This record gives sequence, C-alpha cells and structure tokens, in this order.
Amino acid sequence: MDPRYPIGKYSQPQEVTPALRQKAISTIAETPAKLRAAIKGLTEEQLNTPYREGGWTVRQVAHHVPDSHMNAYVRFRLALTEQEPTIKPYEEARWAELEDAKNAPPDVSLALLDSLHERWARLLRSLKPEDFARTFRHPDHGVRTLDWMLFLYAWHGRHHTAHVTELRKQKGW
Repeated sequence: MDPRYPIGKYSQPQEVTPALRQKAISTIAETPAKLRAAIKGLTEEQLNTPYREGGWTVRQVAHHVPDSHMNAYVRFRLALTEQEPTIKPYEEARWAELEDAKNAPPDVSLALLDSLHERWARLLRSLKPEDFARTFRHPDHGVRTLDWMLFLYAWHGRHHTAHVTELRKQKGW
C-alpha cells in the first residue's frame, strides 16, 4: 500500500446516480466525526508524528482538512451563485507550515470542521440534481462540475482520516 494514498487515488465515478450522490453527501456529513474518532486519545508526541516519511504530522492533517474543505464549501457557493466562476487555488503545503497548522490543538480545527460540515451538508441536501451540473473553472484542472467536487471531497475526508487510522495501526496506537 502506498502510504500517500491509503484508500487509493481519487477516481470520479463513471456514472453518477442519485443514490451515489446521496452516499457522497453522507460521507461528507460524517467526515468530522470520523476524523475526530481517528485522532481521539493521541498524545502530543503522537499528534506531532508524520503519517509517513516526508509527510505531514497528524496535527497538520487535522488542520488541513478544514482548510481544504472551507475552500471547497466556498467554491460550491460560488458555482451555485455565479456563472462558471474561476476559483482561486491555494498553496496547501505552505498553509500546513503556518504556525496554527503546526501547533494549534486539533480540537480547534475539529470544532471548525463540525460547523462547516453542518452547513455544507445542509446545502448539499438542498440541491436539485441539475445543480450538481453547475460548473466552475479551476486554473489547474479546467472546467469542472459540482458533481466532480462532491465526489472529490467525499474521497478527501476519507483519504486524510485513513492517513491517521493507518498510522495508528502501523504504530499500534
């Protein structure tokens, strides 16, 4: 197993069905609780352990998820309210090196993730099927749909939670 991709690389579903979309929304709604459970009970030393050689620490992962998901939530809202907006990428690796990402207690970001996902899941559940076909322009990926982003972020939460759970298994924590 490649420790960078403990659940495999992201792959867009070939065919999006209403059931598959609802499963992705449920996955997004469950992400905060799953990440919180993965981190629960870790010591400061364990939180400061990289999930793989050359990778982020568990603490940085805990802060990265809400950083990334806040950007995704805003991108959803932009695509729902503007005609094919161009979204702004961000330097996630540099964000992970900022003081708060390296040193703040994970509970700060887990609380943010709880609130963010409460809003995001509520928004997602309110959308009509045609809303997921709305588009935005990503400077690195071109024109993408909200369906693409929905499945990407359902994967993203599971991906980073697995970084922590796989490390725990590996270390016997």
